[in-house]
Amino acid sequence: MKTLLDIVARHKRGEQAGVYSLCSAHPRVIESAMREARACNAPLLVEATSNQVNQFGGYTGMTPADFRRFVFDIANRVGFREERLWLGGDHLGPNAWQKEPADVALAKSAEMIRQYVVAGFRKIHLDCSMACVGDPEPLPEALIARRAARLCAVAENAWHEAGGEPPVYVIGTEVPVPGGATEDLGELQVTSPDAARATIRAHQDAFAEHGLEAAWSRVIALVVQPGVEFDHHKVIDYRPTKAEALSAFIARDSQFIFEAHSTDYQTATNLQALVRDHFAILKVGPGATYALRETLWALAAIAHELPGAAGEEDLRSVAIEVMRNDPRHWRNYYHDAARESLDLQFSLSDRIRYYWPHPRVKQAYEALLDRLRNVSLPLTLLSQFMPQQYEAVRAGRLSAHVDELLNEGIAAALRPYMRACGVPGSQE
Repeated sequence: MKTLLDIVARHKRGEQAGVYSLCSAHPRVIESAMREARACNAPLLVEATSNQVNQFGGYTGMTPADFRRFVFDIANRVGFREERLWLGGDHLGPNAWQKEPADVALAKSAEMIRQYVVAGFRKIHLDCSMACVGDPEPLPEALIARRAARLCAVAENAWHEAGGEPPVYVIGTEVPVPGGATEDLGELQVTSPDAARATIRAHQDAFAEHGLEAAWSRVIALVVQPGVEFDHHKVIDYRPTKAEALSAFIARDSQFIFEAHSTDYQTATNLQALVRDHFAILKVGPGATYALRETLWALAAIAHELPGAAGEEDLRSVAIEVMRNDPRHWRNYYHDAARESLDLQFSLSDRIRYYWPHPRVKQAYEALLDRLRNVSLPLTLLSQFMPQQYEAVRAGRLSAHVDELLNEGIAAALRPYMRACGVPGSQE
């Protein structure tokens, strides 16, 4: 990950340099991101989370080796150079096994992280911030750091086994909930400089105890709370004045930048400010699949208005029916029965993303695209349901082909991240 280290070094020299991390397993989202990166000759960082991809398959059914093949197959199909594609592991620790005793959860975490590194993942987020069965709550920072160091030792041994570039690491104990908040949010407490300093010190001590000084030199970032988050229907926007002290603290550090999670749905101006203020790794996941869903709903609305639509199965209806028949991915998130339909379709937490691989949903998705590939899409319907794409079509920047329209809907959500990170040539 020398190139990622170079980006950190450039940022430390005062450049508007950063990297965004795409946390998604949807092939269309990954493809759109690759096409945008290829157009700008930029690298792309794709991350998998511990509950999404692990040695047992996670909710995607993929092991780390499977996920690598999956992503690189997409890269080969779209002509994205493999050396520009970086893989990361997010929340690698006991997140998926919190209901098990700590020793069991950590043993599973160790095997998971070993498989990630052997498979070629080289940006590793060590996250042991969650309590397991029998743990004190809240977990003492020193215990979190010792567990992270143990997992780092596993990762280092796996790297020596597999070869290639050495991993870089991200640490941090003030980690937002993966995928967004589960409750209505009010004001957020920004991490204090003292808390950030204590986290760095605890981890440095734990790494030293395990003889991991060489690995410590490759710890590039700390996850903190800059005051950004989203819940089902609301976004907490970044307020630079609230993070001034935290930003000033890390600016004086020669090694670290911050990694900001839950930056989904932040404005382009906010993303620029986050990178400027040293939150130079921006994570986005649900925001990208939300853009996918939003664009698919628009395409489904267009299909509904076309002649011959009466006999066609509606993607929206199929997806909602499948979600209601199998509520395991949303029942702990959506609690208001009166707005269940609203949440299932439109919540910013985007729990619908778990259902795209379902056979019925996938069949309806592919049937919609196949139908629209075989017809000429009227400008009138593009104007009605896809006004941004309509403007691009009229200006000659975009074809009115359904695949191009879908890619554009996703890419539009990702370009602000690229511009915030200083990617040359990223479109307005």
